[in-house]
Amino acid sequence: MNMTLSHIIFSGISLSTRLGTRSELLLNCNKRLYSSTENLRKTYLYDYHVEKGGRMVPFGGWSMPVQYKDGIRDSHHHVRNHVGIFDVSHMMQTKIHGKDRVAFMESLTLANVKILKPGVGCLTVFTNEKGGINDDLIVTNTSEGYLYVVSNAACDHKDFANMEKKCAEFHSKGLDVTLERLTDSLIAVQGPSAAKVLQPGLTFELADLPFMRSILTSVFDIPNCRVTRCGYTGEDGVEISVTCEKVIELLENLLNSNVDEVRLAGLGARDTLRLEAGLCLYGNDMDETTTPIEASLGWLLGKRRRQLADFPGASHILNHFKNPPQRQRVGFTSTGPSPRHGSDIYDESGKNVIGIVTSGCPSPTLKKNIAMGYVKPEYTAVGTNVVFDIRKKMVPGQVAKMPFVPTNYYIVKK
Repeated sequence: MNMTLSHIIFSGISLSTRLGTRSELLLNCNKRLYSSTENLRKTYLYDYHVEKGGRMVPFGGWSMPVQYKDGIRDSHHHVRNHVGIFDVSHMMQTKIHGKDRVAFMESLTLANVKILKPGVGCLTVFTNEKGGINDDLIVTNTSEGYLYVVSNAACDHKDFANMEKKCAEFHSKGLDVTLERLTDSLIAVQGPSAAKVLQPGLTFELADLPFMRSILTSVFDIPNCRVTRCGYTGEDGVEISVTCEKVIELLENLLNSNVDEVRLAGLGARDTLRLEAGLCLYGNDMDETTTPIEASLGWLLGKRRRQLADFPGASHILNHFKNPPQRQRVGFTSTGPSPRHGSDIYDESGKNVIGIVTSGCPSPTLKKNIAMGYVKPEYTAVGTNVVFDIRKKMVPGQVAKMPFVPTNYYIVKK
C-alpha cells in the first residue's frame, strides 16, 4: 500500500512496456491476475476514459486504462516532470467504526494503529497465520473518529471476507466494531506540480499536510473529499476520495489548471513509476507465501507490535528477525534485453540458480533496465554480479540499491 507503501498502494500484474515510438504494452507478466474481457467490473469513470482516448485492458477483474494517446513512456515522463491523474477507484475503500476499531485493525495487520494521531496514516500489511502477506494497505486514523483503509483491487473479496470474519469474532466477544465499504471514486494526483495545481481549489495550505497525512475537506467547492498525501509513483501528490457524482467535475477542474499541464495517466505509466520507486506490486513482488522480512518490509513492524506478538503469523515473522530467511527481495539493473517477471537469476558463473525476478522493465528515467526479485541472502549485497535467463539468453546484471530513482515525498523536517 503500494508505500506502497507504497501504497502506497495498487494491485494486479506488472505492466512492462517496450519503450519505442508506439509505447506498446507487453503482456508477458503475471497473467493469473488478468481477467478475461467477460464480466469485468468498471469504475464510474469508464466512459470518461474511453471518451478521452484511454486504451482499456482487463486488470484484476476490472476494465482499466493502460495508457492514453500520449503513450506510456511520454506519460511516465509527464508525471515525473509535471502532473498526472490516475483513476484508482478499483481499489477498495473501507471505513472501520466503533470504539474497538484500533484493536480490530491491529488483530489483522502489523500496524501500530494505537499510536497514530488523528489525520495520520501508515502503510501496513494483512498477514496470515503462516506469516505470509495477504495484501498491503494504507490505514488512516481519521479526525472524524473512524479508520479509513485503502487496499488492493485484486484482493478486495478476500480482504473484506477476512475483515468480516474478524468482525464477527469481535461481536461474539461483545466488542464494538463495524465495517462500511465505500463506493466513492478515488483519484491519484501525482507529480512535482501536484500541490501547486491543487492549491487554488483548497481552503487550507497543502504545505501543512505532509506525507501520509489526511484531511476531510472541500476541493474546488466539492464537499466531503478525503485528501491523503500519498501515492504510488515516488513523486509528491495526493489521493482524493470523492463521490462518483462529483468526480468528473473534480477532474475537469484539475485538467483545466492554468498552473501546469495536467494529463490523465494509465496503469502502464503507474507500473514503471512504481518500479523506479522500488515499490512492491502485490501478486508479483509479494503474496501469501512471502513474509514481510523476505519482502524487505521488516520496517513495517515496530517495537510495540514485536513485543506484543499478537498479529497473525507472529511466530513465523519474528523468527525471521532472529534467523534470516533463505530469500530476500532486492533490486537489479542491467542492459540489453530486460528481465521480466519469472526470469531465473543465476550467480556470476551462470551455472547456479540463486533466485527469480518478480518485476522488471526498461526504466524511462534511467534509460537502462531495472528489476526486483528474490535471491539467496549471500547474493543481496549491492554491486553483486548476477546473470538473468531471458528467453534462453544469459544477460549480465547487478544487484542495485532501491529506490532506483530518488523519491520526492513531501516530508516536513522537524
